[in-house]
Amino acid sequence: MAVIDVAGYVADLKDHSVDHGFHVHDERHFVETYSLRQTWEVDLHPERGCGGPLDLHLALEVDPRILLAFEDAVIDLPEEAEPPDEYHFPLTFTWGLPPLPQGPDLLRLAIDLAGVGGIDLPLEVSAIDSFASATDGPERRLSIVARYPVSLARVLAGEELLCDVFDRSLAVSEFLLDAAPGWLGE
Repeated sequence: MAVIDVAGYVADLKDHSVDHGFHVHDERHFVETYSLRQTWEVDLHPERGCGGPLDLHLALEVDPRILLAFEDAVIDLPEEAEPPDEYHFPLTFTWGLPPLPQGPDLLRLAIDLAGVGGIDLPLEVSAIDSFASATDGPERRLSIVARYPVSLARVLAGEELLCDVFDRSLAVSEFLLDAAPGWLGE
């Protein structure tokens, strides 16, 4: 029997994201047959962003070696002892927008978003300029990524609900929704 119910934790994350102002639109679960690595993916939108230009994608990567090492550590613990907080799964938040005819200055955007994400949710801002043909202008796609380590010890204790992380990700989403019309030329 597994020490942590990962599927149950992902279901709790989805429910908790709704409590923090998101709509869940899709969920996927992938299992790599050779290594048994798993990825749980959830597509969300802030409540006011449904049908809008912003996509938010969550991905929880489950490494079976980390899960098994954590289970071994928990099983070897004496009664009433708490497991060490040294086992984590990466949770990745990825925001995406459609091609932006009037894309933002990336440095300015990175500085502005650093204040929104704060220390708890550091954000990486990147863009890709693509050209359909040599005579066309560039088409810029913006991507914002945040990575958060999910503590297995806190999941086991029922404490890893990510309230602050969801609040900050909602603030990032709202910031991007407010700025998107100017970038889209609307």
